[in-house]
Amino acid sequence: MSSDPEKMMSKADKMTKLTLTRWSADWRGATELYEQAANGFRASSKYERAKVALEKASQGQVMQSSPWDAAKHMESAAALAQKLSIWNEVADFYRKASELYVECGRAQPASDALGKAARALEDVKPEDAIQLYTDACEILEEDGRDQMAFDLYRACASVYIKLEKFTDAATFFLRLGVAADKCDATNSQCKAYLSAIIVYLYGHDLKQAEKCYNDCSQIDAFLKSDQNRAASRLLTAYNEGDIEEIKKVACSSTVSNLDHAIIKLARKLPTGDVTAVQMNAGDDLDEDDLT
Repeated sequence: MSSDPEKMMSKADKMTKLTLTRWSADWRGATELYEQAANGFRASSKYERAKVALEKASQGQVMQSSPWDAAKHMESAAALAQKLSIWNEVADFYRKASELYVECGRAQPASDALGKAARALEDVKPEDAIQLYTDACEILEEDGRDQMAFDLYRACASVYIKLEKFTDAATFFLRLGVAADKCDATNSQCKAYLSAIIVYLYGHDLKQAEKCYNDCSQIDAFLKSDQNRAASRLLTAYNEGDIEEIKKVACSSTVSNLDHAIIKLARKLPTGDVTAVQMNAGDDLDEDDLT
């Protein structure tokens, strides 16, 4: 057999087509050739052709009712698309791989595939990355694997912060808190709630930060935590216009143990005029809104 990957591709293509003398496609033989061709193309750095060969190999595995192997090939094709900066294909191929893993009943690799796509797209297509992270979280949530989604929640919140969508970022930290509560992961839960409060403060939303604090303090684990004490000190300092205390809390060990993206925000607190923020918030404050 020729070792020329182009000839392998041509032969494999013929094996999948029906003719007067070939009444059934030989997907097993063709898939083996596509896989060998992909290896040959990669060895000679012909990544575009290798990507095409892997797509066809994936289709061959689907035709042989082997979704796991098909998914693996799609992930490899997605990695090559990333190397070639073909971003729409990165998302499409990883999504296809995820669907194939779901077909196998394998939630973790299905979520992982979407997570890989999201990480690849964070800088070039952040909105798409957010959707991919969200879908990756939901796959694990539906499978009862909330604890495995913690890093995905954090990553998605971080992208929202980069886009300055602070309310959305805080919402994702609160989702992390809910997931952590289900898993009895108290430390992660309390860190998530404090992170959400800091995000609201950074976004100049003292009123929402207060509401978030009051809501989360209904949960006993948070009420008794170091994170609760740090949040309480921050909010008191904001309401008193005490800039030095805000800076002191922002540099505390409790805050320093949060995610890097949150530490960066906290170190910049307070943003804007604290006294003005306090006065405006005080004018609008309705005790009923904080319950």
